[in-house]
Amino acid sequence: MRVKLILVEPKYQVNLGYIARTAMNFGVERLYVVNPRASLRGKGARMYSKHAYHLLEGAKTYRNLGEATKDCDLILGTTGITKKAKANFKRIYFAEEAVRRIRRRGGRTRVGLLIGRDDIGLTSDEISRCDMLAYIGTNPTYPVLNVSHALAILLYLMRREELRESGEGGMRGTPPEAKETEMLLRLFEKMISRKRMRNRKAVLSVFRRMIRSTQPSRQELHALITALK
Repeated sequence: MRVKLILVEPKYQVNLGYIARTAMNFGVERLYVVNPRASLRGKGARMYSKHAYHLLEGAKTYRNLGEATKDCDLILGTTGITKKAKANFKRIYFAEEAVRRIRRRGGRTRVGLLIGRDDIGLTSDEISRCDMLAYIGTNPTYPVLNVSHALAILLYLMRREELRESGEGGMRGTPPEAKETEMLLRLFEKMISRKRMRNRKAVLSVFRRMIRSTQPSRQELHALITALK
């Protein structure tokens, strides 16, 4: 997916700075802003954006949301309060599910990711313009996240799906071959055959399920084989 990050009427320079930093952390190359209420190049924005200040300097501004989203294939809004959206919006998903559904549309989909106002978020009218709404579940007694925090969660989920699809997200090492897994199971079966137990088949079945569910890497599997040998 191609993400077009659209900030709707940001009010505070500190949040602009943190948003820029977060965007740069996850590879966003440009910001788009609808009617900014805070200076994109103010002292606070510069201070909190650190090395991502160039994103604020090069941000493109729009007069309204329609102009900002007209080149988007899909518009994704965000909310921490489902009651606000339920009256006129049906496609509300947990953030993880929203990202998965968008990924299924293909890599060329241009997604307008709307980050609402620092103070009141997205209006009901703006929510109704969205094709999907991502809900980030939080403590119901204080459900509203800071805009930069909500953005970090969404961009992380998008990045995580990209890494999974590319194979780069496999942090557990090289997966073992089927014959290596079978070797481990044979060794375990041989080991328990020497012990007195009431139901060896059940014990072997539990061990087999455990290995399959935990999916150890080749390195981890070889360590177990060495230990059983």
